[in-house]
Amino acid sequence: MKKLCLLIGMLLALGTASQAGSGVTTITTDHGAAIAARATKLSRSMASAMQLDEGQYLKIKKLNTRMLIAVDDLKSRYAADPEILDQQLADAQQQYEQALADLLRPRQLALYQEAQTNMTALSIMAN
Repeated sequence: MKKLCLLIGMLLALGTASQAGSGVTTITTDHGAAIAARATKLSRSMASAMQLDEGQYLKIKKLNTRMLIAVDDLKSRYAADPEILDQQLADAQQQYEQALADLLRPRQLALYQEAQTNMTALSIMAN
């Protein structure tokens, strides 16, 4: 659950930072562009940390875009029911991590898991 909250927090932080930095407003036509920018930023960060090749980068960028769209959709659909929202987000996170594991080589997957562990440890130490 901590990893789920951490991932969602990172996705939201990236979205907020990209929107604030670029002056993007969140109206329907710009929403897709904002998600694309967030997915690009997240994918670039992952590419740097996990030494992705170009093909992996493109697939992970598409996966990140789908995940961001799904998170936004789930938040709007289940805003009134936090328990169902948490469960749906956990399911989405599990599917995302499985798809990511299918795309990464063993060494890259280890780097991803190490980064998640370090981020979780940092978030615990910050509290």
